[in-house]
Parts: sequence; structure tokens; C-alpha cells
Amino acid sequence: MTGFSQDCLDNMKRVSTATLTTAMFKRGFRNIYMQGVRPLGRYEENMVGAAYTLRYIPAREDLDRVEGFADPEHPQRKAVENAPAGRVMVMDCRGDARVASGGEILMTRLWKRGVAGLVSDGGLRDSRAIGEMPMPVFCAGPAAPLNLVHHHAIDIDVPVACGGVAVYPGDLVVGDADGVVVIPAHLAEEIAAEVVEQEVMEKFLLGRIQGGASLPGTYPPNAETRAAYEAWRKSR
Repeated sequence: MTGFSQDCLDNMKRVSTATLTTAMFKRGFRNIYMQGVRPLGRYEENMVGAAYTLRYIPAREDLDRVEGFADPEHPQRKAVENAPAGRVMVMDCRGDARVASGGEILMTRLWKRGVAGLVSDGGLRDSRAIGEMPMPVFCAGPAAPLNLVHHHAIDIDVPVACGGVAVYPGDLVVGDADGVVVIPAHLAEEIAAEVVEQEVMEKFLLGRIQGGASLPGTYPPNAETRAAYEAWRKSR
């Protein structure tokens, strides 16, 4: 599933990954937050889009040579050139950040294709330039060596692991300053509707804490605080 409603996508651009992890925890999901993956830049809104994946396996010297990039069917180049607009490209690098899984030229091509963002649990070269691009990019850190040193691109749009999280094509990927979470496609719409209201409540609760309220009865809210929230919500 990749046809999420516009309301779903808009809501996910407004909520934090922290709130999303809590909402998913309530449903029994404990492993949706990618480990070791951070934003390269400061972005005005969340990265949101359905997952489009590329899987790497360890490189082998007789197969992974620079001249291979000239082949339009090279999986890395093919994946970038065919990445659908609005999707988030997710690269499975097995958590190996010793080398780059891409660089400024590939990221620019993704941006120009209208891709919603990129996530890699490997490294990226040209990291300063990429961090200044408008397209959100998340990775495990800068790395100058080219990917062929340790990575062999092999599969496009298949289930992968990224940052220790299972990512299936079409899952909803959301990234903010705290990192990246993955929401199974079939849960995305109901989660999006729920978390917006949760964030509004937390803003109300934060205001009370800033005003000197104690944690007991406020966070989590008791019946009295909930009643106060409902009255405040109606007034807005």
C-alpha cells in the first residue's frame, strides 16, 4: 500500500517521532525506531513517505568495480533513476557506515525526481552539501570511501532491515530531528488520526507543567486534568 490519504501524510508531517513511538508501543510495537540514523540537515517539516528500498550485501572484489556504474542496470543507479516521486528511499547497508552508500550527485537526482527523502544506515559522502539540500536525508554519518569498498547493491523494493528495523515496501517512513520511525502501511491512517490529538493534549499538559503543576495528576492526566483539557480544547 502506498496510496495514503493526504490527511494522513499532512498529519504525519506535524507530529513527532516520539509521539509515534508511544502510539505504536500501545499497540505492542517496540521496534520501529531506527538505531544510529540521524538527519544530515535541519528540515522545516518531517520527512514522510512510503518506503522504496535498496538492499546491499557485502562487496566482492571480482564483482564490485567502478566501471560497473556505467551499466544502467546497476542496482544502485537503477534504484535512484527509477525512484518514484513522493516515496522515501531506504537503503539497507547492514549498519556498516565505513563507506558511502551515496553522495551529492545521487541525492540531487533523487531530489529532482521528487523523492520525499532518503534513509541509509550506512554512510554518505559529500555530507555537508547534502545537509544543505531541501530533500531530507538521514544516515549513520559521513563517510568518504565509495560504496564499492564494502557494499554490493543487489535488490530493489524488497523487504529490508535499516537501523535494526524491518522495512517493507510501502510502509510509512517518518523522520524528524530525533530520527526515523517506520509505521506498517495498514496502521498508518489510524495512527495519523490518533497522534495529532495526542500532540495537542501534550501541548496543553506542557503548558500546565510550565505553569508549575506537579507531575502526579498532570502527566499522565487524571480525570480532573482531562476535563480541563476538554474545556480548553472546546474553547479553541
